[in-house]
Amino acid sequence: MASRRSVDPAKTRAAVAALVQWLRDESVPAPTRTELADAVRLTARTLAATAPGSSVEVRVPPFVAVQCISGPAHRRGTPPNVVETDPRTWLLLATGLLEVSDAVAGGALQLSGSRAGEIAQWLPVVSADGQCVR
Repeated sequence: MASRRSVDPAKTRAAVAALVQWLRDESVPAPTRTELADAVRLTARTLAATAPGSSVEVRVPPFVAVQCISGPAHRRGTPPNVVETDPRTWLLLATGLLEVSDAVAGGALQLSGSRAGEIAQWLPVVSADGQCVR
């Protein structure tokens, strides 16, 4: 699990801005792995900072897993509340270009556990135009 580091909002905005055209249009050349990893990690860590806690684990393989949302803490084994998706879907959710309910309905987002759906209350963390939401 990544440590809870403070996230620089300017770095988060810049990381998202570097690939927002690709998020809006898949025909645009994909970002580099480094650009994608930076944007995923920074937005996930921003979520963890704005929704502190450890009752829900958000996984975006292969780049990051963070715990967030206050409530009963989970420390060992498989967490009871897990949110998991791919990097592009995560960034669409993190920027508000995709709603949690639509991602779940489309099969791009997996929620397990009674509290995993609470993630919707904390998204987006940054707008597609690069402004921090929270």
